[in-house]
Amino acid sequence: MSNILIKSPAEILLMRNAGQLLAQVFTELDGFIKAGLSTMDINDFVGNYIVQTLHARPASKGQYGYQYVLNSSVNEVVCHGVPTASKKLRDGDIVNIDITLEKDGFIADSSKMYAIGTILPIAKKLVDVTYQAMWQGILSVKPGATTGDIGHAIQSYAEKHGFSVVREYCGHGIGREMHEDPQILHFGSAHTGITLKEGMTFTIEPMINQGTFKTKQKNDGWTVVTRDKKLSAQWEHTLLVTSTGFEVLTLRNEETLPVT
Repeated sequence: MSNILIKSPAEILLMRNAGQLLAQVFTELDGFIKAGLSTMDINDFVGNYIVQTLHARPASKGQYGYQYVLNSSVNEVVCHGVPTASKKLRDGDIVNIDITLEKDGFIADSSKMYAIGTILPIAKKLVDVTYQAMWQGILSVKPGATTGDIGHAIQSYAEKHGFSVVREYCGHGIGREMHEDPQILHFGSAHTGITLKEGMTFTIEPMINQGTFKTKQKNDGWTVVTRDKKLSAQWEHTLLVTSTGFEVLTLRNEETLPVT
């Protein structure tokens, strides 16, 4: 626990502001994304909005040598899809847009799935189950719960619906740095792992596959795809552990908290 940074009330205010700004980015993107756009078009649109309108910084750009403001992961791409001018969105695609934003020294991280035109029923089921699996993980967050409780809730829900949970990539602590302790696995056993405490901030971002959970990285050194070329989906939010449960710092306008 010594490496886990508990955020102060002043730091939480700054993280909440960054999270609300990031939610605005997705609201703006909702009216922009469509078939025929390239993933680079989306990258440039988001970058301009973050810098010019929100006066914030795209935190992914320059991180670990990455040159873009977001990840755009289409269909069988699990995560870390690199925007390109040649990759055009087509009717029937599903795409995850993963964006990080830094404001006043603190970073928020969130991703959302977009359905382009009319998608196959299996794709819609995967997208919907992944979203609900993320919420199963979020709803388990409270002081005294464990990171294993989060993973167990996500894995149980996804597998109950016939899908698999990617193992190699996980959620993470977040604050002044994009990646802090602890790691948040999206699979595992209840009552194991690190105990959650008030003031912890981290992401929950399950990657759920239509087929096998196995993945492979492409030669670009970034893009991760399903090994069986079947579909993958992901959703992500940044969370704060509160005295009584959780706060979703990146909650978007169209979202409401599930009733427990």
